[in-house]
Amino acid sequence: MNAARDEEPGLSLLVHRADEEPTLLHTGLASLEHGLPIGPDTTFNVGSVAKQITAHLMVLAARDNLLRLDQRAADLLPRLKISDVTVVDLVTHRSGIRDAESLLSLAGFRDLDHYTADDLRTLAYRQHQRAVPKGRFLYSNTNYLLLAEILETVHRTTLADLARHRIFGPLDMHSTHFKTDPRQVIPGAASAYQAAHHGWRRTEVPVTLPGPGTLWTTAGDLDRWLTHLHQRWQHLHQLPWQEVVNYEPSDHEPYLYGPGLYADALPGRTAVFHYGHEQGFSAAAHVEASGLRVIALSNNAGLSADRVTAAILRDLYQPTLALKEALVRATTLERTPSTATRDQPTPDDLGQHTELGTFTCDQAPGSLRLTRRADALHLWRRGTCDQLAHSGPGLYAGNGYTVTAPSSTDQIDRFTLDLERAPRLAYARQ
Repeated sequence: MNAARDEEPGLSLLVHRADEEPTLLHTGLASLEHGLPIGPDTTFNVGSVAKQITAHLMVLAARDNLLRLDQRAADLLPRLKISDVTVVDLVTHRSGIRDAESLLSLAGFRDLDHYTADDLRTLAYRQHQRAVPKGRFLYSNTNYLLLAEILETVHRTTLADLARHRIFGPLDMHSTHFKTDPRQVIPGAASAYQAAHHGWRRTEVPVTLPGPGTLWTTAGDLDRWLTHLHQRWQHLHQLPWQEVVNYEPSDHEPYLYGPGLYADALPGRTAVFHYGHEQGFSAAAHVEASGLRVIALSNNAGLSADRVTAAILRDLYQPTLALKEALVRATTLERTPSTATRDQPTPDDLGQHTELGTFTCDQAPGSLRLTRRADALHLWRRGTCDQLAHSGPGLYAGNGYTVTAPSSTDQIDRFTLDLERAPRLAYARQ
């Protein structure tokens, strides 16, 4: 293994075949500041891998007659204005509710700005109609923030306590915690890093969003969870919780999505899985019908756990390659280079822009400005300026979004902005 990479943030990997002992490999540092290596007790933020835990708790709540999965979510969330959304719509990302963190990005939130889960739920409650047609998949972390609120309402306790008593404790997952406060100390926690021009920088921000993410755990604890999931799978001879939650087409064909899990129905290698990316951490948890479990946890923003897992799975089906060698090979993937910071406009630049107006949307916070410089449109949010690339009649591409506006930019009174997880935002001139 490259010795230099032992001084970088790295990986915790686990492969567990049915009826065999798990094989683990840890590489890199959990803390660059203290030179602390990643080991079996290192805990990582696994991001959206948490969704399967939240969905599992929802199914248990339905089994305990605390709610019905086909019940209107508004019965349990009086502030929710979209009246025909059901609890299972939230579980399977078919509510049409936009992702509230994506909405916050339009207000120009910066990396170290603080906001809470309730701030994001408030944005969800401003939405009065689905952003996509009923029944269509729209992946949105806000769905799982609302599910966390439902669970806390019907159980009259916190999601963290509920998960500890119903799942983590019984499965001996004693290193697993939902983090509910940015100041909370997580034992054995790794720090996450991104490569910078001169060394490394930390990537954590002061935000915790238990429900859709902010779950801290170890590879060993996740293996205990996947073992439990597989035992249920074997017992019922169908995908986990498929008897109560349908798996339907998702945003990543040909994969299906069910109770917080993607499903790959590949004949002979049927699997359920989820990936997570949060604050520089990434995670992958994969279990197949055969009982094979693959777990990858990364605290290196340039080393994505889903890519590592895909590499391990490819190698595992090469009969001449030893398991340990497959894990070592996965650690040698090329890192994704860090994204350069965009230059901010200078006062001289601003003088060359023609103002087109300030615009607001009742579904999103803050306001946006449009300017024109020469033949190019620019969109401004809290001092950040994106030059929009003209991609077709009335279509302009920005930094992770598209704008649909009149073909002529001489006068713009309204436009539609589409983010991947927050589409169809109608902006009008103030």
